[in-house]
Amino acid sequence: MTAVRTHTHAQAVDAAVELFSRQGFEQTTVEQIADAAQVSRATFFRRFRSKEDVIFADHELLLEEVVVMLAATRPEARGSSESNPARETAWDPAVDPYLEVCRAARLVFDHHVGQRETSLARHRLLQEVPALRDRELVTTHRYERAFTAYLRDTLPTDRSRTTMSIAFAASVVAVHNAVLRRWLRNPYLDLRPDLEEAFADLRRVAAAPASDGGSPSDGGTDVAPTAGKRVVVAVLSDGAGPEDVARAVRDVLA
Repeated sequence: MTAVRTHTHAQAVDAAVELFSRQGFEQTTVEQIADAAQVSRATFFRRFRSKEDVIFADHELLLEEVVVMLAATRPEARGSSESNPARETAWDPAVDPYLEVCRAARLVFDHHVGQRETSLARHRLLQEVPALRDRELVTTHRYERAFTAYLRDTLPTDRSRTTMSIAFAASVVAVHNAVLRRWLRNPYLDLRPDLEEAFADLRRVAAAPASDGGSPSDGGTDVAPTAGKRVVVAVLSDGAGPEDVARAVRDVLA
C-alpha cells in the first residue's frame, strides 16, 4: 500500500482529531486546526472544505486508492481485451473479482489498524457527534458503490447480475465494519485472521453454484430464486458478528 497521507495532510488530520477530542467538536474552529497543523487558513480550505471533511479525509484518499487498485485488475488494464476487441470488458478468468474486492476492503482495515490512535479518537468522536455518524454512513455507501460497480463490470456475464453484485459488496462492507468495531473496542487484538476467514466464507458462498430453488430456514434466513440465481436474506440480532452472518448464509445454501 502506498502512503495514504502526505505530511501536511497527516498534520491537519491529527491536529483536528486531537483538538476535537480535547475541547469538543463544536468548540473547535478551523483557525485553531490550521494553527495546530502549522498551515495557513487558505491552505486548510484548499485541502478540506470544512471541519467535517478533516475527520473523513483519510477515507477520501483510501477510496481513491481502492478504485485505483480495483481498476488495475480490470480486463482492459491487464490487456485481456486484445483477443476480443469488440468487448473491451471481457471477463478475465485469471482474476477473481470477489477476491479483489476483499483485498480492497482489507486495505481499508489495515489503514485503520496502522493509524491506531487516530482511528480510536475518530471512533470516540463518532459516538459523541450524531452529524459525524451520518457522514460515516455516506462514506460506507460510497465503498459499497465502488465495489458493486467493479463486480458488475468484471464478473462473467452470467454472474454479473446487479443483485448479486450488490449483495456481495454489501456483505464485504458489513463484515469489514463488524470486525473493525470489535477491534476498536479492543485494539490490542489481532483480528486480521478473523477478517480473512469471514471474507473466505463470503467468497465460498458467492462462488457456489446456485440450485433451482430454496426454502426458508428456521432462523430468519430466506432464499429467493431470481432468474437462475438466488438472493439470500438473513435476519440476525444486533449483536451478530461477521461469523454469524457468514454462517447463516452458508447454512441456508448448504
